[in-house]
Amino acid sequence: MTSQTQTKRFQLTSSNYHSIEANKDYMSVSQFKGFIECEAKEMAKLNGAYIEPQSNALLVGSYLHAAFENDEIFKVFQEENNKAIYKARGGKYSDFETADSMIETLKTDPFAMFAIEGEKEQIYTADLFGAAWKVKVDSIHHERRTFSDLKTTQDLHKRYWSVKYDGWVSFIEAWDYVLQMALYRRVIQENTGYTYSPYIVAVTKESPPNKAVVHFDESRFDFEYEYIEMKMERINEVKQRIKEPIRCEKCRYCRESRKIKDTIEVGDLIHE
Repeated sequence: MTSQTQTKRFQLTSSNYHSIEANKDYMSVSQFKGFIECEAKEMAKLNGAYIEPQSNALLVGSYLHAAFENDEIFKVFQEENNKAIYKARGGKYSDFETADSMIETLKTDPFAMFAIEGEKEQIYTADLFGAAWKVKVDSIHHERRTFSDLKTTQDLHKRYWSVKYDGWVSFIEAWDYVLQMALYRRVIQENTGYTYSPYIVAVTKESPPNKAVVHFDESRFDFEYEYIEMKMERINEVKQRIKEPIRCEKCRYCRESRKIKDTIEVGDLIHE
């Protein structure tokens, strides 16, 4: 099994996977979510007109993933991000000390380590829902026909209100991880001819960290496929410049680029 299955002209590699060129040719789960949140911001990113600031949480997440890829990659990651990880007077910043605790929590749990066994950071592509998609799978085990993704969260059992699901949901639904696993499952199926079972290995930022290996009832995926299909017609039209992107007027990009054109009534402040 190769790590890549190319369906478009742009040749994806680990080094260019997140590039603007790759994102122009391919749809991804993060790009899909970006279009749902704000079409104008996502198009500005594709045009190179806006670079989203890297959050510390994203860097910590990358640190965690690198730790489970292999020792050499983890060492290189720490060297490349030395100033962000280490204090000038020695020792790591608190977020990375917490991350070390999370890493240790998972590495000392046999079942968690079993769940993330397999080939790491494998790239696959497939044509679905009128677009070419790219995915990068944290861990995939072809013999067991499973794949897994490592996720961090504040609290395993915290509830979030979801407009999409019209109810209280877990962090996995709130951050669209069900959608991510559903899409990855379809892309892997297109490449292998088999249906793989997805798992999320979750670890919390608490002290000490909590952890869980989460599976999915297959009935959850049907809703996600319908949701993606419903949204993709509009997204494809915007990405192909057939229709103008809509501004959300709430995200960082919209706040930075917004020009006041008129007044608003007091009541509109809580309804927009």
